[in-house]
Amino acid sequence: MKTLYFDCFAGASGNMILGALVALGIDRNKLIEELKKLDIADFEIEFSVKNKAGISAIHADVKVPEEKTHRHLHNIEKIINDSRLNDSVKERAIKIFTKLAEAEAKVHGIDVKKVHFHEVGAMDAIIDVVGACIGFEMLGIEKFVCSKIHVGSGFVNMAHGKFPVPPPAVAEILQNMPIYSTEIEGELITPTGAAIIAAVCEEFGQIPEMRIEKTAYGAGTRDYVDFPNVLRLILGKTTNQLRITNYELREKSNEQRTTNNEQLILIETNLDDISPEILGFVMERAFEADCLDCWFTPIQMKKNRPATTISILCENGKVEIFKELLFTETSTLGVRISNIDREFLERETQKIETEFGEIALKIAKYNGKIVNVKPEYDQMREIAVKSKIPVKEIERRILREIKG
Repeated sequence: MKTLYFDCFAGASGNMILGALVALGIDRNKLIEELKKLDIADFEIEFSVKNKAGISAIHADVKVPEEKTHRHLHNIEKIINDSRLNDSVKERAIKIFTKLAEAEAKVHGIDVKKVHFHEVGAMDAIIDVVGACIGFEMLGIEKFVCSKIHVGSGFVNMAHGKFPVPPPAVAEILQNMPIYSTEIEGELITPTGAAIIAAVCEEFGQIPEMRIEKTAYGAGTRDYVDFPNVLRLILGKTTNQLRITNYELREKSNEQRTTNNEQLILIETNLDDISPEILGFVMERAFEADCLDCWFTPIQMKKNRPATTISILCENGKVEIFKELLFTETSTLGVRISNIDREFLERETQKIETEFGEIALKIAKYNGKIVNVKPEYDQMREIAVKSKIPVKEIERRILREIKG
């Protein structure tokens, strides 16, 4: 899976992200051509190489005509929606500005529609955001991961006055994202940078296991002594799609939930005078009616007759359906009904790229940790038929690839 890792040891801003994307190798001329689809006033982006404490980085300087307009969210949405950009770029850019608007609205206690942007509504900020979205599309990024974010320290002057770092709206955007502060003074993570990362990243923590294709740096504006004011982007392919970050594990452990619980119904009956064909038919009908499980158990009944127990596990609201099935389709004269407490693990399905193509994995977690992984059998069976490779070998190779 094509993965982009934001290494925010010096925070991030819109132009740092844009500069780092160009440093990763996106075609800057094509980027400009795409940005011109916004149908906005003349603009220029000057890309230059800067040395930041010994690290060579690209600085993106967006130049636009001076303007005094303070835009609302709907103004920015119109600029983006009226453009000739790809729908996926439009959608992601609007999502970023919506996060900005929601944060401002909460801080000021007003409706989102009434928020008027100051710095982040300026044309250069719009170009930063849309340019980043275009860059992600050009690189074909499928997954975004971010480090803990260095926010800086001290105070910053803004349109409404002097505020501590991170400023109120930025702190709001950074909710549920891991941050830290050091003695480095200044606002390291800007509203635009925070919103871009918040909108695209679903995973935070250390660098995931990945095959690195390229590393690049986007330069910030300020210079510090012995501290590189740069954003590092690491581009590669993740080799372990099942990795859980320390941040996620901490969130899970705080919940103090190891398993889930639910009450189910178990319906059973013993039969010593039914044909195997009917038994098979009953099981098919049970699954068609969405039972949770159905199984047969061989038993020995009176007069030493071999018999079968039919067991159907279902939700409480479907008891009548399965009672009717057993009474009408079998020879039983009665059924046993029991209340069952079931404890079950957290489960999810993820799709990963393997040597056999895209495969779905069934993942079970206990207390936030992965305890079981199983590739989808039907997919493995289909691959085995086509490739003449045994299913167990396909499974072994998929699991080996996951573990790196």
